[in-house]
Amino acid sequence: MQKVNSYKIPSSGEARENLRKKGQFWTPDWVAEAMVDYVFANKGGVLFDPAVGAGAFFRAAKVIAHEKNLSYSLSGMDIDSNALDEAIQYGSFKEDLKNVKIGDFIFQSPKDRLSAIVANPPYIRHHRISLETKEKLKRLSMESAGVLLDGRAGLHIYFLIRALTLLEKGGRLSFIMPADTCEGKFSSDLWQWITRSFCLDAVVTFAPEASPFPNVDTNPLIFFIRKELPKDKFIWAKCYKSKTEIFKLWVRSDFSHTPQDGIKSYTRDLSEGLQTGLSRPPMTKKASKYILGDFVQVIRGVATGANEFFFLTDEQVQQFEIPKKYFVQAIGRTRDVATEEITQETLDSLRQKGRPTLLLSLNGEPFGNYPEKLKEYLLDGEKLGLPQRPLISQRKPWYKTENRNIPPFLFAYLGRRNVRFIRNTAGIIPLTGFLCVYPRSEEKTFIERLWKILNHPGTISNLALIGKSYGDGAVKVEPRALERLPIPDNLIEESGLPVQLRLFEPREPYRVNTKKSSKIL
Repeated sequence: MQKVNSYKIPSSGEARENLRKKGQFWTPDWVAEAMVDYVFANKGGVLFDPAVGAGAFFRAAKVIAHEKNLSYSLSGMDIDSNALDEAIQYGSFKEDLKNVKIGDFIFQSPKDRLSAIVANPPYIRHHRISLETKEKLKRLSMESAGVLLDGRAGLHIYFLIRALTLLEKGGRLSFIMPADTCEGKFSSDLWQWITRSFCLDAVVTFAPEASPFPNVDTNPLIFFIRKELPKDKFIWAKCYKSKTEIFKLWVRSDFSHTPQDGIKSYTRDLSEGLQTGLSRPPMTKKASKYILGDFVQVIRGVATGANEFFFLTDEQVQQFEIPKKYFVQAIGRTRDVATEEITQETLDSLRQKGRPTLLLSLNGEPFGNYPEKLKEYLLDGEKLGLPQRPLISQRKPWYKTENRNIPPFLFAYLGRRNVRFIRNTAGIIPLTGFLCVYPRSEEKTFIERLWKILNHPGTISNLALIGKSYGDGAVKVEPRALERLPIPDNLIEESGLPVQLRLFEPREPYRVNTKKSSKIL
């Protein structure tokens, strides 16, 4: 059968932002065909796609049915009628789309049970979902799966739940989803339900060079699930080659024939996979006795709610004539730090480039106590509507900013650089692009030994075990997750760090002189 060219994802601009709003990133043919091959299972039948979009899975169904001589029909839904116009543009016929209903799959799903469901559900993250819809989704998860998911679950999670509940006995489902499906706050509850109620056959991940969605900031996974009794083993694989028949043929072999190259697969215990994380490779080494939280406390950087107002350049501070004693030195974004250390020279270089390095740091004292120029500036902020912004509205008074002691170390919150811990010798306060890392001892030798451990490749390599994975190898690590970072036993033993801090002493946060030593005088 002749194939049409796959849909090309816009790289930037209004078209890209529209895709983000709708959660639409179309599936390439080489992936769609493998997913359809699984759900057809040599039987064909009715293929149902709850998010038809540009019709990638319908095109794939035609290819697979032709290759395997299967009888089939196409059915599905989409909330966006314009997407179906694109389906025709990219090779579908009107006849293919005659059984596609325009509507909301989650709240208007079919009544009949389905034997073959395949989807790339809309990737709409929780902060783009209204509070009213979130409440409806929570009720749906409780009614359908008996679990009340954390509010940070995106719309794609509920597509998966709804689709699973529609499977008939022996039916098959294949979904391509972002890694947060396995790494989010809600993921443990979600997968406990799935693996108790269904049979997880396989999970497929992709190396950055083989990603189905290149230049998209997400790490995709494919889940192959059947409506059968659960098993205690599953196949976990990583794909290293894109746009190849290898992937489809491997799926067609029931994941049993592993090619010489292109795919690496493992048979894993389900309990181990759930504990390690389905998006992560199998745990092959002995768990460490120590975690980073034994030696440090981690707190996120300062969230201002309006960086353009609270985080200023030297020129802006001079222009507004606000005394510098009301500011602290600060760093806002990870790309402003090109080395493993933030020094005074780092700040001087940023100032010369016109980057903001001064954070307005007010303790919430009465408005009348401030100098006239600062009062004028705050009144301008009120005119801009800042007190009504979600984060700022929670502060009393609205201009009172979060306070942080100077952290000796920072951690890049989301980054692709190999080294993510940074020494803070300039004494800055970080914004939310960083996490603050406070050693549990102020003793100089302790801090120096800890720094060597933070920088060690053995420590850095373990970040993949606790972080959320994104596109192109990026890792995002939340504060509590960073405290759970395993530290190799040999590094602790070789460093001479006093482990009795962990075993016997209360875990108090790192303290510095409570005087605002970071103020600019």
